[in-house]
Amino acid sequence: MRDFKYVLLPTLVVMSLMAQGQNLPSLLLERDINSTFSILAYDEETQEWGIAVATNNICVGNSTIYLEPGVGGFSVIAETEPAYGLIGLQNLQSGKTVQKSILDVRDKDEEANYRQVSGIDARGSVFAFTGSSLKYWKGEASQMLGKGYVVMGNQLAEGVLKSMSTAFEKAAGTLAERLLASLVAGQRAGGQVSGKQSAAVVVKGTDNEWFNQIDLRVDNSKRPIEELQTLMNYHYGRIRLNQALYANRAGNKVRAKEKLSEAQVMLDGWTGMYPRVATANIIMDNEDAAVRWIKKGLAENPKWTVYLPAFYVLREHPELKSIIKPEHFSIKDWESAIGMLSNLGRELEVIEVAERLISDNVESSYLHFILGRSFHYEKEKEQAIWHLKKALKMDEANVEARNLLKRVEE
Repeated sequence: MRDFKYVLLPTLVVMSLMAQGQNLPSLLLERDINSTFSILAYDEETQEWGIAVATNNICVGNSTIYLEPGVGGFSVIAETEPAYGLIGLQNLQSGKTVQKSILDVRDKDEEANYRQVSGIDARGSVFAFTGSSLKYWKGEASQMLGKGYVVMGNQLAEGVLKSMSTAFEKAAGTLAERLLASLVAGQRAGGQVSGKQSAAVVVKGTDNEWFNQIDLRVDNSKRPIEELQTLMNYHYGRIRLNQALYANRAGNKVRAKEKLSEAQVMLDGWTGMYPRVATANIIMDNEDAAVRWIKKGLAENPKWTVYLPAFYVLREHPELKSIIKPEHFSIKDWESAIGMLSNLGRELEVIEVAERLISDNVESSYLHFILGRSFHYEKEKEQAIWHLKKALKMDEANVEARNLLKRVEE
């Protein structure tokens, strides 16, 4: 039998609890209740299933998202009960409908009136329910079903679910981008009456590899949805940067510049990606832009100086002359410098710099490997073999040198 003793608390204590601005039902009933809104959807074209969710509690992605590519998924909010997701997926795999998969669990759940659950199957069929007790909480608690998606939430401002539904149906882009557009629209419509603290987007697909699965989470923030948008920008910005480099190698200069331009906007703020952005600009003959990204990295992160030796190739640029100081390079710095030269296809410069270093008794196994590789690219087989063997003599564990030597000697 349910214990309602906290409902009988003196009025003064109840008012005190309300004044704290927390989730009143969870305080009164000692439950892990989240005022939450979510969208669960399926993309038939890409064979992807995804969920975006936000709440006024921490770590919302940890307990509310259950997805299995090719099977379906469940979003479980309010007073979260993992059984709806775990058993629900088993039910779908056994051939039950999404409605039956959820109701089988609900029928055994004595506290179903505190749950809010949505589900979707392998073909995009959807079902959802909102526990009857949620209507007593401040704000709206309901769900809306559309073609291949469900939006639902509790303790919501008026019009949140309608805004989420409309935004999802009108949004362009990947499933992840459309899910996040829906979440953003819900927040702009008022979101949760009790505020927000965490947000997540997870997308899984039958044909997705690890690098294009989406699992982005902001677990504790005053601006979780905005930060989630930043994370998604970073994810797709990195993809666009790779697309720019692929297009450039394929000789499609127009597409390369277009994708690089998009990537630069999306990667702004991720200082760890600035070296790759700068390198892409060098490859595409825009050294001034590369310098701007280098200086941006230095301004945003004091430890960004570790990347400077790799940009030895720009040492004569007026804005970097006083910053890049080869006279102070360590052997690791020189390895970075000539490694970048080689990556840019400037093998003759690699050979010139590396041979000068070796003549000054500045050498390492890795430096000889890079030099051997450059001779290999320049069709100088004997020189390549000599330096690769030297690399292995200095460090027999140099796997890159061993593998290349095997190919060169074949």
